[in-house]
Amino acid sequence: MLTSRKELDGLLGGAARAWLDEALAEAAHAAAHPGTDSGNPPWELRFASAGRHCGLEHADSVRALLLVEARPALPAVTRLYEQGTAAERRAVLLTLHRLDLGATALPLVEDALRTNDTRLVAAAVGPYGAAHLDAHGWRHAVLKCLFTEVPVQALDRLAERARGDAELARMLGDFATERTAAGRAVPAGLRTVLELTAPAPTPAPTSTEEAR
Repeated sequence: MLTSRKELDGLLGGAARAWLDEALAEAAHAAAHPGTDSGNPPWELRFASAGRHCGLEHADSVRALLLVEARPALPAVTRLYEQGTAAERRAVLLTLHRLDLGATALPLVEDALRTNDTRLVAAAVGPYGAAHLDAHGWRHAVLKCLFTEVPVQALDRLAERARGDAELARMLGDFATERTAAGRAVPAGLRTVLELTAPAPTPAPTSTEEAR
């Protein structure tokens, strides 16, 4: 859960608030003057050091605020992801849906889903992944969560995307069979998702329809 700027102001000490004010000002300057900084602009350096100045527990929220303020183009977002630590990559993934990137950042989600880092997998299946993964990619994201024991509650729009998905139901059944045959426990979340794949119930006919 990301924390708002207003909430952060009540949680951070004076020095951290001052640092954040300066960082956000640098990000706003970059947004207003795109392409004027050579190399990594100052706000990107702030992005990397957010945990050291504002505390690890607030780093995701601070980095998200910087990204939203800077409004970076895809190359900068990709650079932050590819050059960042796991924590920095998670912050990028958590913020993608708040940036004006359309589906162009989907390769970052796909990269995260190829890892076994549960922090990245959980972030990858948030709002951005739910909005832009195609049916095939999303089904495999569900299985990835089950395989890595990421709670299925991390899957944004789970009920909506799973409803009536017979292919997902088949894949879940195969996964459960393989786990059982190998003497391994079936993840508890599998039954939850499987129940969601049932087709939506047909509405009962109204009295007017019955009379026809």
